[in-house]
Amino acid sequence: MEDDGAKSSPAVHPALAPLSYLLGSWKGEGEVGFPTINSFSYGEQLQFSHSGKPVMAYTQKTWKLNSGEPMHAESGYWRPKPDGTIEVVIAQSTGLVEVQKGTYNAEEKVIKLQTELVGNATKVKEITRVFKLVDGELSYEVQMATNQNSLQPHLKASLKRL
Repeated sequence: MEDDGAKSSPAVHPALAPLSYLLGSWKGEGEVGFPTINSFSYGEQLQFSHSGKPVMAYTQKTWKLNSGEPMHAESGYWRPKPDGTIEVVIAQSTGLVEVQKGTYNAEEKVIKLQTELVGNATKVKEITRVFKLVDGELSYEVQMATNQNSLQPHLKASLKRL
């Protein structure tokens, strides 16, 4: 990001190597649903970047497909550990904050995350995220639990590298 004019970007930190396939920009479409809302589709772009440190920066933005009007946005950091665990912190544009822990499988290219903490939320109690890379396509599923609904599907998307 502050890399403009730099002749080369820093080398990927060895801790990020198992997840280096995520680095770059991804774009596609997703679908949102939950018992308390009407389902609809949306456009989405994700970006994973690094500064040479053992952490990946993450940004996400979504928009309405018909108008391009901005919708949700979030950003955070992904910290993979050598033992196959990962810590993720995400701040959402809605004011909600997630601290997630989980695991990654570098060979199968699967990352599973579970909230340790959902901060500044009155209704959301739990969030899980599963990311998979299959045939060059990055997909994810998000499940959510609220004070009125148990953990169930909320978001899913399929993205292609830009």
